[in-house]
Amino acid sequence: MVPRLYVPLLGASDRTIDLPDDEAGHLRRVLRVKAGAAIRLFDGRGREVAARVAAVLPDRVVAEIGDPVDAAPEWGVRVTLAQAVLKGDKIDEVIRDAVMMGVSAMQLLVTARTEVPAPAWSRGRRLERWQRIAVSSAKQCGRAVVPAVLAPAPLGDVLAAAEPSAAKLMLVEPSAARAGSGTALPAEAPAAAVVLVGPEGGWSAEEVALAMASGCLPLSLGPRTLRADAAAVVALSVMQYAWRLGARD
Repeated sequence: MVPRLYVPLLGASDRTIDLPDDEAGHLRRVLRVKAGAAIRLFDGRGREVAARVAAVLPDRVVAEIGDPVDAAPEWGVRVTLAQAVLKGDKIDEVIRDAVMMGVSAMQLLVTARTEVPAPAWSRGRRLERWQRIAVSSAKQCGRAVVPAVLAPAPLGDVLAAAEPSAAKLMLVEPSAARAGSGTALPAEAPAAAVVLVGPEGGWSAEEVALAMASGCLPLSLGPRTLRADAAAVVALSVMQYAWRLGARD
């Protein structure tokens, strides 16, 4: 398999480029590539090119840039996954899976029942770690777009910042879904969507009321209660199928 490397400073007119230190180190120490080896470079904004290793030096690796290549198709809906911060490393897996599924952005949430103390996620190092996970996931799944991982914010702020035309979907317990709704996505795929997933303890009644007042559609994924770290990928899978997201026409 040809290695895919994240090079955010990849320029449209570049013919050669020094690879970022972390990618260069991976090629030298882990993959032990030699000059002439085939690689691919992507900028995280949708551009991907074929390339080859031009030189492996003690302090840098130089790549020669070739022709553009097709990356994995992006979803036709800009989906922001707004996920409550979870205990332990569970949020790492949510970010990894959400990026592989195709989200455009990952917004972390602070909710009434968030059980993770603020110091555990408020430091910049944790946010940097989450962004590195997004990069790694994009590499693995073939995406040339790296979604932004946004710092945890209160539910009200996230709702207020949503695109005016975005569909807002809140995953709720079956008992919280209104009669006649909460079981199906909108038939027509919107241009953008925000998917809200709560913490291990679920949403508070006040949060559900706030979301409904802002125009959220309550969605239930069935009669059983899912783990907070599993609900997001289930919901995204349903959306991908129902709206044919990422399908090549």
